[in-house]
Amino acid sequence: MRSVSVGAPGDRSESGTGPRLWVIVGATGTGKTALSLDLAETIAARGRPTEIVNADAMQLYRGMDIGTAKLPSGERRGIRHHLFDVLDVTDDAAVAWYQDAARTAIREIHARGADAVLVGGSGLYVSSVLYDFRFPPRDEAVRARLEAELGADGPGALFARLRAQDPATAERIDPRNGRRIVRALEVLELGERTHGAALPEAPVLWHEPTTVIGVSVPRDELVARLDERVDGMWRDGLVAEVAALRERGLERGVTARRAIGYAQALAQITGEMTEADAIAETKALTRRYARRQVSWFKRYEGVQWVAPGAAAASLADSTA
Repeated sequence: MRSVSVGAPGDRSESGTGPRLWVIVGATGTGKTALSLDLAETIAARGRPTEIVNADAMQLYRGMDIGTAKLPSGERRGIRHHLFDVLDVTDDAAVAWYQDAARTAIREIHARGADAVLVGGSGLYVSSVLYDFRFPPRDEAVRARLEAELGADGPGALFARLRAQDPATAERIDPRNGRRIVRALEVLELGERTHGAALPEAPVLWHEPTTVIGVSVPRDELVARLDERVDGMWRDGLVAEVAALRERGLERGVTARRAIGYAQALAQITGEMTEADAIAETKALTRRYARRQVSWFKRYEGVQWVAPGAAAASLADSTA
């Protein structure tokens, strides 16, 4: 395999022949975590220390383990991991905050002479680090007003307004995702041309050298994997995990309480859903989310697409 870089050189202060940024992407349930560990071990065995940085929005949260398939600390093979368990469930996981935190972690890793492996399936989070990706302004008063409208009228009316004002952004947003609709309308009210929370049309890398690896699974196989993962979440105690998080304020959280699986388990606890319905809805939403992930990452140029269990040595050789 030949060396692969994505996009064009970015900020030259980040460029050169020094430590590399590796990025592992793909839909949920494709084996990204296992590959990140294998790759980090392989690179370290060749003389370059390697550390892993999380790019899964829900794995930022303390206590959200079963429903996010978070790798336990004891199974991390002695590899240093960053940005896991850094937020409480009452905190808001804002992507602009994440971009700064992840880039700071990567700079510090590189300053130690190590390679960094960014791994996760949250497309906007990955893109915010990978590319020269800037975020539009915020206004708390405008957002509070829009959130009040969302609470009173639901997402449908706000989405119709967004579709009329910015059809291109509306195409990229789930009509039921009230939070993202509010953010898009906030940006439009502040005079920005568009929401901006999408892959830039002409991506420019933030760091050189960068190698992006995508893990891909055929659709029918992926659906089976995802359904089994959801069944396993309930078997492994997701409902008990959510009950414990509820005591820590899960229902007050803006982001965490809406996570796929967690929202359904919470509805089961409060009697709004049966267990069977909670599991069925989680499966359906997980499949839909996986489709969006596949669509997002397929727009990246120059990705090395591999199957689960790909040999890390071959991937490491591709940059030689």
